[in-house]
Amino acid sequence: MSVAATLPPAADVRADFPGMVTGDGAPWHYLDTAATAQKPQAVIDAMTRALGVDYATVHRGVYGRSAQMTLGYEAARRRVAEFIGAKGEDEVVFVRGATEAINLVAASWGMAQIGEGDRIVLSMLEHHSNIVPWQMVAERTGAQIDVCPLTEDGRIDLGALEAMMTPRTRLVALAHVSNVLGSVLDARAAADIAHSVGAKLLLDGCQAAPRMALDMAALGCDFYALSGHKLYGPTGIGVLWAREEILDAMPPWQGGGAMIDRVTFEKTTYAPPPQRFEAGTPIITEAIALHAAIDYVAALGPDRLFAHEAGLARQLRDELRALNSVTLFGPEESAGIVSFAIEGVHPHDLGTILDEENVAIRAGHHCAQPLMDHLGVPATARASFGLYSDENDIAALLRGIERTQRIFG
Repeated sequence: MSVAATLPPAADVRADFPGMVTGDGAPWHYLDTAATAQKPQAVIDAMTRALGVDYATVHRGVYGRSAQMTLGYEAARRRVAEFIGAKGEDEVVFVRGATEAINLVAASWGMAQIGEGDRIVLSMLEHHSNIVPWQMVAERTGAQIDVCPLTEDGRIDLGALEAMMTPRTRLVALAHVSNVLGSVLDARAAADIAHSVGAKLLLDGCQAAPRMALDMAALGCDFYALSGHKLYGPTGIGVLWAREEILDAMPPWQGGGAMIDRVTFEKTTYAPPPQRFEAGTPIITEAIALHAAIDYVAALGPDRLFAHEAGLARQLRDELRALNSVTLFGPEESAGIVSFAIEGVHPHDLGTILDEENVAIRAGHHCAQPLMDHLGVPATARASFGLYSDENDIAALLRGIERTQRIFG
């Protein structure tokens, strides 16, 4: 059976995505969904309506359209909470993206709870957004950063993680799914390990949220960050989820309108979460478009998406393995992401030639330079699948690789 059989026919799904053709109408083989997903027409339409006939500010207007927009904005928050299995909508904070979500935790919770001599544990495969904010906390507080190694096939080594725990470990921050290798973390096991010494667990869920069913209680984490634009929604919006009691104890991060209870020159009191962490005019239209994106993904089913994309990744790995000049990175089973290198061909050269064949991949360090150092390469080529991907994309990629090998001899 075709791996694409887990979803409706690819042509039917692709028809929902106006960006999946070139300027002259030819199919565009988009294999860079791990960087950002293409947008279905339903999301584009929701954004257009929100910016057009429905547009108004939220929360403070007494006129009808503002009230309706407020209902739409808060409905998006409830939809996110439902989608990720949160206990309630008050645990959902809208931010500009996952990078901002992690920085919010670092600046608010981290600076209040992490001190000199405390330890922060990261892994070798983290995205820079889950490294640099914690380095900044460590520099300011005198905390130490420990780096968990990987297994031979590129997974976070949970045995090593457990051995690294100390009474001074305050936070473990890990990728739920690697943006380079596609390896999937056993999040519940990681949570149990962190909690065994009283540490909190933060998960970077950017690559998991678009293709995995989420349940915060089942995962057992304390913070979860995700990005809207990787979830087939717009740029400029992301989500921070945190346990209600943790959010309630966290100090504000940014000051301004909307996040206050009462302001006087003598003293300001703050709104409860999530509004405490949403200073200024909210991310209104983006939230409404994210709601539409979640509805689209949920209708197809995250479990089906994972099976579809993992199947395509498995098929591509099998094809690439047959080429003697190709080195594959990461585990055999991955969440729709395949990183590889071709002997004698820089990934940027490969990407340029593939572009001439209407194939789009990512070439570079993927904001994971420590992982590149660990792998012993300056960069990799990365093909990442989405819900609109099918075997035709793999065939086009392989044709482009064959042409590249002929060019480079």
